[in-house]
Amino acid sequence: MNFSQFLLILRARKKIFLWTLALTLLLTVVVSLVMPKTYKGVASVLLNYKGVDPVTGMTMPGQLMPGYVATQIDVLSSKNVALRVIDRLQLASNPVVIEQYRSDTNGKGTVRDWLAELLLKKLDITPSRESSVVEISFKGSDPDFVAAVANAFAEEYQKLTIQLKVEPAKKAAQYFNEQTKAQRDALEAAQARLSKYQQEHGIVSVDNRLDVESNRLNDLSAQLVMAQGQAMEAASRKRAAAGADSPDVANSPLIQNLRVSLSAAESKLAEMGQRLDRNHPQYQSAKAEVEQLRANLNAQLQATSNSVGSNASILSQREGAIRAALSEQKAKVLELNRTRDELNVLQKDVESAQRSFDAISMRLSQTKMEGQADQSDVAILNPAVAPIDPWIPRLPLNVALAIVVGGILGVGFALLAEMLDRRVRSAADLSELAQVPVLGSIHWGAPARPRSKLARVFAPRRPRLN
Repeated sequence: MNFSQFLLILRARKKIFLWTLALTLLLTVVVSLVMPKTYKGVASVLLNYKGVDPVTGMTMPGQLMPGYVATQIDVLSSKNVALRVIDRLQLASNPVVIEQYRSDTNGKGTVRDWLAELLLKKLDITPSRESSVVEISFKGSDPDFVAAVANAFAEEYQKLTIQLKVEPAKKAAQYFNEQTKAQRDALEAAQARLSKYQQEHGIVSVDNRLDVESNRLNDLSAQLVMAQGQAMEAASRKRAAAGADSPDVANSPLIQNLRVSLSAAESKLAEMGQRLDRNHPQYQSAKAEVEQLRANLNAQLQATSNSVGSNASILSQREGAIRAALSEQKAKVLELNRTRDELNVLQKDVESAQRSFDAISMRLSQTKMEGQADQSDVAILNPAVAPIDPWIPRLPLNVALAIVVGGILGVGFALLAEMLDRRVRSAADLSELAQVPVLGSIHWGAPARPRSKLARVFAPRRPRLN
């Protein structure tokens, strides 16, 4: 079926189409006039949430914002808000409402719960897609009542958001108050232990004292190293002092003079031994002089060796004394380190208790401020006013819809009638039904051209045989 055939069918079945459209319009008008009027009160609230807590300054992640809006919608449509609205408008004490409640429920449950469910059924909450504005709409037969209920829902929801934020803060403040007292006691106990330890050990400043003792230990270590070197050098000189090539002997002017004198006396004695007899008084005198010089040289060598040995003994004793003082100083420094470690532990306990006390005190201040805050993130943007025109029925809209629906039904009924009683309305129909080519057409009493311009446009163009 092409569009031309469709227009021909509608033209042939126009009575069915027009009667269907007329009946649909008539039925719609009658129903709209008979239907009871329903009014809709609309109030809009703004969820003015910036994601930053005014007290703590904490920032809410941006990806949690859609969840926040959905949560607020659930709170707004909760039974708690509905019960608050009932108490605000005093609906539970209305005799008419009580009578209707008894007739509907036979006295089961409570009036407030029954009214809450009834109000929530007629409540509609619509969030905006691109903003934080939420519309609260309530439907009913009384325009003043629906406006009052919509405004009551908005106001009670605003109060409930404040309460939901304040009550946990108050409970948290009580908890932090108890924890603050406990941390204060712990801080005082830690400070008392630190003071007692300092008094028992006479500690004024461990660090300064440890620095002095450490410097002294370093000095003693340096002195011990120096004394060990001197003692080793003295021991070497003591062992070398017994020989003739000892540095101490070689560097002694007296021994050198004695050696020179002894050498001269021995030369003189040898010369006299060639000229004189051994019993000659001059020879004996020269011999006695040589022996005296040799004795003096040996005595001086022994004195030099004894002096070097004494020096080595003194240096060895000094090394032992420094070593003992160093050991004593090490023990003192180790004791100071142990004392400082114990004192540091006590000081860290005090610092930890102080940090815990400061943190809990800060949280206590924040929670107290949150518990006293009466600001809400919800603002009433547009309060509801009593509607003038009913929301249902809307006669113009219903008539427009009836025209569309009636037209669709009329077309459907016309096509159905055509399918039940199929007729040839054009050459194309004959060609499709008989499956034979059409050689010509005879227009009996019909004008040469279609009267309708629309039919002339969609009419098939084929040769005419007259």
